[in-house]
Amino acid sequence: MRARVARSLRVAMWAVLPGEVALMVCLVAGVRIPGGALLAAEALVVGMLALEAYVMWPLYAARRRAGGTRREAGLTVVRAAVPVALRRLIVHEFRALHSLGLWTVRRRHRIPEGARPFSYTEPQTGIMGAFLFVSVVETVVLALVIPWPLVHAILLVVDVYGIVIILALHAAAVTRPHLVGADGSLRLRYGALFDLRVPADAIASVRVERRFPDGGPVRVDEDGTLDLAVGSQTTVTVELTGPVEFVRPLGRHGSARTLRFHADDPRAVVAALAAPGRSAVPPERATPPRVPLTPERTAPSSPPAPPA
Repeated sequence: MRARVARSLRVAMWAVLPGEVALMVCLVAGVRIPGGALLAAEALVVGMLALEAYVMWPLYAARRRAGGTRREAGLTVVRAAVPVALRRLIVHEFRALHSLGLWTVRRRHRIPEGARPFSYTEPQTGIMGAFLFVSVVETVVLALVIPWPLVHAILLVVDVYGIVIILALHAAAVTRPHLVGADGSLRLRYGALFDLRVPADAIASVRVERRFPDGGPVRVDEDGTLDLAVGSQTTVTVELTGPVEFVRPLGRHGSARTLRFHADDPRAVVAALAAPGRSAVPPERATPPRVPLTPERTAPSSPPAPPA
């Protein structure tokens, strides 16, 4: 019985939790919500909390009896009650908002001493700008077209929050670049959605290679190739000595032996990985090699005229 109720709660979470968050945002923004709607929403939330307590208290108590701390027991309950995809979406959103704050003060997220950051946002900057422009235009148009004050206020809050999320997603990609450690290790990131650490001894070879894979930004082929594309392209290919484990944005696990990702300066990434611990000279400052000049070919001189 408890297992059946727990499954029902996990399904209801997908509908009730986003609605409650939207309601809280509207209240904070000063939107006037009818009393009946507020009463119904709060009754629904209270009922869900009561069911959660009925289902999850035995799990909490069992974890505590096994010697776990309150935090460990609470995490056990959360993992059992909230679907992993929903948990990760909420965590991604909070990380993106935190990155927006870092971007505002011109800081980056956790760059160890000696590590070299490499950006990857160039192909998506124009796309994010287009999304932002469309969102602003939509907000203005809806504000002029919708005559009902309550609907207008709710949509205004939702649209403004959507604009903030677009900025936060781009800020997460800016403040969380790829990293090449001082020991030659590699850390691949895609904003707050993806994070993969590759030790230096697991890297067999690296090369510049531009590809245009199909599918989403995180895609794994059947042959164990991970494509971490930005703007539907990758520019660096890393061959590994063995498979590495990673977690997809929604919580699924996978492994790959070949990594393909995008970097705005792929040659600098390859140089940093090929010679760990050495200071690579940026391409724009590198001295071009001297090429020996070949003497120009001259036409054969005409033979001297015979003496008269």
